[in-house]
Amino acid sequence: MARANLNSLFAEFAKYARDVAVVQRRGYRRERWTYAQLIDCAVSCAVLLRERGVQTGDRVILWGPNSFEWVAAFWGCLLRGAVAVPLDDGATIEFASRVARETNVKLVFAASGKPAIQSGTDSVATVAFEEITRGVPFVPGARVADLTRLAGEPVTRSHIAEILFTSGTTAEPRGVVLTHGNFLANLEPLERGIDPYRKYEKWMHPLRFVSLVPLSHVFGQVMALFVPPLLGATTVFEPSTNSSEIVRTIKRERATALIAVPRMLDGLHAGILRDFDAAGEKTWLQHTFDAVQGQKFLRRAWRFRRIHRRLGWKFWAFISGGAALIPETEEFFRRIGYAVVQGYGMTETASLISLNHPFRAAQGSIGKVLPGREFRLAEDGEILVRGDNVSAGYWRNGGVQASSEEAWLPTGDVGEFDAEGNLKFRGRKKNVIVTPAGLNIYPADLEQALRVQPGVKDCVVIAIERGGNAEPCAVLLMQDGSVDASVPTNRTDETAGRAIENANASLAEYQRMRSWVAWPDADFPRTPTGKPRLGAITAAATQMLSGDGTNATASQFATGRAGELNTLLQKFSAARGPSQSDSVPGVPGGVGPGGSGQQLESQLNLTSLDRVELMSALEERYQVELNETQFAEAKTVADIEKLLQSPSARRTDFVYPLWTLSAPMRCIRLAVYYALVWPATQFFGHPRIVGRDYLRELRGPVLVVSNHITRRDDSGLVMAGLPPRYRHMLATAVGGETLQTMRHPPREWFFVKRWAYQVGYWLVTALFTTFPLPQHSGFRESFRFAGAAIDRGYSVLVFPEGHGNDSESGEMDKFQSGIGLLAENLDVPIVPMRLDGVWKMRREGRRIARRGEIVVRIGSSVRFPLGTPPEEIAGKLRKIIEEL
Repeated sequence: MARANLNSLFAEFAKYARDVAVVQRRGYRRERWTYAQLIDCAVSCAVLLRERGVQTGDRVILWGPNSFEWVAAFWGCLLRGAVAVPLDDGATIEFASRVARETNVKLVFAASGKPAIQSGTDSVATVAFEEITRGVPFVPGARVADLTRLAGEPVTRSHIAEILFTSGTTAEPRGVVLTHGNFLANLEPLERGIDPYRKYEKWMHPLRFVSLVPLSHVFGQVMALFVPPLLGATTVFEPSTNSSEIVRTIKRERATALIAVPRMLDGLHAGILRDFDAAGEKTWLQHTFDAVQGQKFLRRAWRFRRIHRRLGWKFWAFISGGAALIPETEEFFRRIGYAVVQGYGMTETASLISLNHPFRAAQGSIGKVLPGREFRLAEDGEILVRGDNVSAGYWRNGGVQASSEEAWLPTGDVGEFDAEGNLKFRGRKKNVIVTPAGLNIYPADLEQALRVQPGVKDCVVIAIERGGNAEPCAVLLMQDGSVDASVPTNRTDETAGRAIENANASLAEYQRMRSWVAWPDADFPRTPTGKPRLGAITAAATQMLSGDGTNATASQFATGRAGELNTLLQKFSAARGPSQSDSVPGVPGGVGPGGSGQQLESQLNLTSLDRVELMSALEERYQVELNETQFAEAKTVADIEKLLQSPSARRTDFVYPLWTLSAPMRCIRLAVYYALVWPATQFFGHPRIVGRDYLRELRGPVLVVSNHITRRDDSGLVMAGLPPRYRHMLATAVGGETLQTMRHPPREWFFVKRWAYQVGYWLVTALFTTFPLPQHSGFRESFRFAGAAIDRGYSVLVFPEGHGNDSESGEMDKFQSGIGLLAENLDVPIVPMRLDGVWKMRREGRRIARRGEIVVRIGSSVRFPLGTPPEEIAGKLRKIIEEL
């Protein structure tokens, strides 16, 4: 039965009310929101819009990253009958302001930190996304039947659901108008196709989709907003494009499928190859890959079980859209035992025109045309489409400029059908190169021949004008990420030239490339969905080829990776403020002219926390995974360059035992604790507890922060001071270097001492749920473990001094700034505690305290405003604990 509007999907929301709808990362934690909460929040947003005077048809901007709040705001707009106007999170304020003026927006939902949008001379009223779940009152128990009352007038299929503007910064923005009916024309055939498989879905329920595509993109909306409710599926928003982070999220969330654009799947493919190479197993991978060709699906999956184990056994599909997936990436994932689903569409068709069947997909195709739309190829091969899914028109001059219902929509793409009626994508019509003989050269064919060549990471083929005619020119992105200034130019010429020569040998004479460019940076300039910006690439390549030669290398255009790395370091230094970036006088950003030979500390005055942020920035920029321990030992920019060229297969040398958080281990731990540790604490210390009443009103996990006197006694005293609900579920941070020594004691030690240390490691890890918090490296993994513990209901205990107190007076040492970063990213109440009397016992060498000598003081919980500097949080916590 045809749906009346998109709001009819709320019936599906109610059906799966208790299931998780959205999972998102917030700092080092994972937030989970159910469909019931999504209903409540969307209704609250609709009520807010009504109170702000937003009527049916009024435009509302949504500007921010993927999040539960974004989803709730979008559905709130639809419930109210308002028109959503999504903007890419990275859109400039100038672009946002032009869109606001063009659509005469009534309200803006934006992420905190976004500048105010100007429409004319006035700023548009703005509601922060974060306030949707904090400040907007929920309407608990909202019934689906009551949702129709939220709109100013009944919403039909012909009502506008949203206006999607093409990205850009120079030309006036052009908005594609999409109605409820446009989206439903795609969803209804999908729903009919899903129905026969519902009986199998219950065995895998709930399905979980990890989405890497922005919600400002129509493909991201269809797969993250509209399809999941049909199955009661969970959408997991992953903000990172780093392959290791994506793999970690897929495994942790037990995902079923990954939703991504081709560029992201290319990066994941390259990341898997890089990891096998770093582990010395590249030969095995290639041998097994060749051996499984033609074998059955399950056989192939079993042969590559180590990859399946890494991604999780529930994971089975990659869903790609937004552009054509290169054959090498598609074949790799199919060969190792995964389904690869490709779709084709455009914004003007509400995303979908054709779609591959997940179980009967034809390799190299973008599927069969979906039912309910007309489709044909023009004489020049351009794809033409017509149907209910086609946009109502474009938003111009304050209204919809409708297209003729009888007119075919020219997609601007060239395609062809194979013998089985599957559509194959040949490229953009405007990018087709026409030779003087009138022959068409499709850049995709040439790019496919280049990508299989050794040393080529990525490429684009553009048209270069020669003698009044156009000829193909290859722009090559080499495997090392950029053309390194330390690598001789003739070696770069040789590698790129050989790739061109080998590719030409597989092409027809008229297709061969006689011009090429080695791209100077680590990556091409790209759109938010990962497509190369051909205009910028063509302009740069033309400039590089402006001499008499027929090829160009990066030495003619840029300084390569060393120069780019120094530029990144300068930006990083400048972002930290002039007071911290002027360590090298007279040099902007603090990066001296010595470049890669200078000490990082003299260049940037890096703290341990700064190194964490710098390493994360480098990983995102160069799409690698760096070992934190090795990065902590890097002293110069040259050292970082070496790490980038040969990244480690291990992220950190420290071990983070998630098994200690399991329910069986908790039962064992409590039994041993009350049998041994609790009696010992009471006998030797019999501490007096002060301030426990402050914890009476607290609910949920907390971050416990205490001064530190001795490694042996402090954890037991803190646990004794906490009420059972926190004592029974407490993860304790311990010096990472200490735990590492216990786990791997020096081999020169006497074997009895080594065994004693190793046994002690397992005991302290199991009985106190300890995890490493190193002083010099490994912070990200430590903070990630703390976030996972909080998500599982555990509280976390941290001693910010970092070690036992060795001062003569017993005065607390300075708190390390890492506690500030941890407090901000965990976003839970902070409980300050102070241990009195322990230092005096330690100084006098006593093991048994006098009655009343040891006092465990507990203070009122505190929180800090979002954006408070970590150093400030650390200083304030130290002062609070001193004053207890």
